[in-house]
Amino acid sequence: MSDENGQLAFPYAILENSKGLVGEVKAICVKEGITNIVVGESVNYEGQPNLVMEEITSFVAELREVVAIPVVYEREFLSTQQARFFQTDSTHVDDSAAAIILQSYLDRKNSKPILETLTE
Repeated sequence: MSDENGQLAFPYAILENSKGLVGEVKAICVKEGITNIVVGESVNYEGQPNLVMEEITSFVAELREVVAIPVVYEREFLSTQQARFFQTDSTHVDDSAAAIILQSYLDRKNSKPILETLTE
């Protein structure tokens, strides 16, 4: 999740990949007032969808049928390895990797073009 201003990403929870996952995500969205869902777009070293992406695409399709908010992809590459680098507790790698993906999205969404920033 992000802070109220949409500037900083924080780990929220690790949910079990089960039949009830989409329902759990929907419940969290309602409870927390979520306005967008960001999902990692998993790619290989050549920038092409990898084997995991097929499962992600299926999950996103199901999610879009159930939630009434935008679900967007954020390109991610080695986010789990990046999270491991900063973690001493291996039980929180997945939620940290998710926060890294969300932070990437927030940074890109909130950044202004250099020219626009210089002329303000």
